[in-house]
Parts: sequence; C-alpha cells; structure tokens
Amino acid sequence: MFVIVVGGGKTGSFLAGHLLQLGHRVKLIEIRPQIVERLLREISPEVVLLGDGSSPTVLEQAGIREADVLAAVTGEDEANLVVTTLGRFEFHVPRTIARVNNPKNAWLFNQEMGVDIAVDQTDIMAKLIVEEMSIGDMMILVRLRSGEYSIVEERVDAQALVVGKAVKEIQFPRDCTLVGIFRNDQLVIPKGDTVFEPYDEVIALAHTQQIGQLAALFGAQK
Repeated sequence: MFVIVVGGGKTGSFLAGHLLQLGHRVKLIEIRPQIVERLLREISPEVVLLGDGSSPTVLEQAGIREADVLAAVTGEDEANLVVTTLGRFEFHVPRTIARVNNPKNAWLFNQEMGVDIAVDQTDIMAKLIVEEMSIGDMMILVRLRSGEYSIVEERVDAQALVVGKAVKEIQFPRDCTLVGIFRNDQLVIPKGDTVFEPYDEVIALAHTQQIGQLAALFGAQK
C-alpha cells in the first residue's frame, strides 16, 4: 500500500514511521524546513519531501496519482481540508483521512470536502472515557467499521441477570449478536435453549452504542 502523509509533526512522523515498519510505501510531506531537517535524519531522505502539501504540484511530486491513501494530519484544519479536497476530487485517491484539530470544525470534515475518515482526537478521548465507564470488565477484542461495531468478551457474573436463563428468554440489545460461549475451556455455540452459567466467557458482536446495555446483562447486579 502506498500512503502519502501531509504534515510532519509528531502525529505525521509517528504515522509515517509506523507504516514503514509495517512494510508500506510512504511519502511524508512537510512545509517547515527545520522539521524536514530532523525528519531526514530520523526517517529517510527517500520518504520525506519538503513542500506545501496543499499544492497540487507538490502532491504530484509525491506521487499522488499512485497513492492508495492520503492522510492530512497538519495542525491546521483549513490545510487538511484543502489537501483532502484535492486528493479526492483532483487526483481521485481511493481513501482520504483528515485530522480534526478544533472540535468546532468537525462538521466540515465530510465526504463533500473529500474526507472519508475524520480523526477528532478530542471526540475519540471522550468516547473512550464514556465507553470505559459503561462496559465495566468487558473486553473489546476487535473494532469493526471504523469503531461502529465491536467484538467483545465478557465473563458472566454469578449474580448476573442471565444466569440460569436460556438465550431465547433474554432481551438482548437490538444490534447485538452472540457469537460463542467458552465454558470449561470448551466452545459452546449458542442456540435458543442454551442456558447461561456463572463464569461463562461470552463472545458477542455489538454496536458500540449498545455495549453498555450488553455488559449490564452479564455483570453483577447492584
């Protein structure tokens, strides 16, 4: 995969370095000469390009027409939107990602502005805090569709609402599906008449907004 990263600050340099470690092709564009000097030493002259990432000419020099992903992660929201707009509508990059610096500008980061994925760090942190408060001991194994759904694991507490009840008797959240139950190191495929026992390890697919409701079914009752 060929990824162009615009913005060589802490976020951009870390992203570029991580992608290189994973074996991807990367081009990192940075407009500040003093930052570029450091990046040339820390990363590679072949990767780093001095220039304005919101310039079509610079993007062409970086190989934008061959890019699979364009990530605009500068410290300026306006610049990030210009980059993604060019990437999507001028150069038809398949996937665009933009960093949101000011949460008040988040509404601008949409597909009409050429943004496929907007990364709002403030919003992510707030959601993580709320999520951690709501899911208790539930473990998130995998996030799907940009975090919209998750595969989770939860141990059934001895005092949980579901203990002694069959799957068909439980009113699960609408967008949650049981995947499996580990009991005494054996996998049980849940069916309607499967009865929950204390300390079952339940694997489920759930919408992120309903994880808290699911956790409440398996957790201890207060």
